[in-house]
Amino acid sequence: MSFAFGIGIGTQNNQGEWLEVFYQQPLIIPDETLLDAVRSVLDFQGGNQAISANTKQLSQLASSLRQIGQTEQASLAEKAASSERPVVVTLLETDDTASSTPEVYLKLQLISHRLTKPHSLKLDGIFGLLPNLAWTNEGAIDLAELPGRQLQARLEGRTLEVKSVDKFPQMTDYVVPQGVRIADTARVRLGAYVGEGTTVMHEGFINFNAGTEGTSMIEGRISAGVMVGKGSDLGGGCSTMGTLSGGGNIIISVGENCLIGANAGIGIPLGDRCTVEAGLYLTSGTKVALLDDAGKLVEVIKARDLANKSELLFRRNSENGAVECKTNKSAIELNHELHANN
Repeated sequence: MSFAFGIGIGTQNNQGEWLEVFYQQPLIIPDETLLDAVRSVLDFQGGNQAISANTKQLSQLASSLRQIGQTEQASLAEKAASSERPVVVTLLETDDTASSTPEVYLKLQLISHRLTKPHSLKLDGIFGLLPNLAWTNEGAIDLAELPGRQLQARLEGRTLEVKSVDKFPQMTDYVVPQGVRIADTARVRLGAYVGEGTTVMHEGFINFNAGTEGTSMIEGRISAGVMVGKGSDLGGGCSTMGTLSGGGNIIISVGENCLIGANAGIGIPLGDRCTVEAGLYLTSGTKVALLDDAGKLVEVIKARDLANKSELLFRRNSENGAVECKTNKSAIELNHELHANN
């Protein structure tokens, strides 16, 4: 049994190196008959490979796929046979560390297509395989080739717009998941998992290998590796601590029906129905005063000891500035009409 498959239309630089790849219909755990067809046409010998395919091979692959009832993939192969851009057929027998740019793009798109969830794929080492590119209104361009392309555009009476310079493109240039609202598409990177019912406002941000289960309002930052549960609200300017910087290895997450207030932040995973007061940044080492139902001090502990606990309200005492924690009696319910994405 193989792990993933995709027919991709890509971009190469003048040296023939892959810059990016678009997979319209990637597959997870593809049917074995499909793989047999690919092995026969493309001489696939096993392992994880990204195989450049020409017009003749793609036409043969389309015919073989149609014969075994793989009509969607057959149609895609037929269209790819007439592509003016280079085509790659990527097969991953296992979820091993990627060894090529097309492999990385396939994995990122498996997440954004909601075929796999963050933390389910091996993504170590991907930064070295993702070239830093100019993302323009004419697609991805190698930075060394950008000045020439800009000049050529001007000579032809056009303006080449550089939207960003980054290793990751915006997700919506590759896939727009059903049932979402994204106010500023540049703020959601490819490899993000945006669950159905999610609204990402203008200042919201979702990194790769991170995202939402669904029905969430995102006005803050979801860092790499962080998942947000259904019904949770990330207020304006708030943040979640990722694991890419500082060498941390704690996986931060937000449970269901939580509220992280405006300009607040978390460095611990939250359970369900938790609230973090606006402006309060909770790190793992933050000293927290636990209060009983009468508001009396029980003990002082570190925030990390409350990781993944539910029904908690974190606030700052207005008189002495101490961080306090009480049982959260009011669950956060999102405004269904406001957050509807239909």
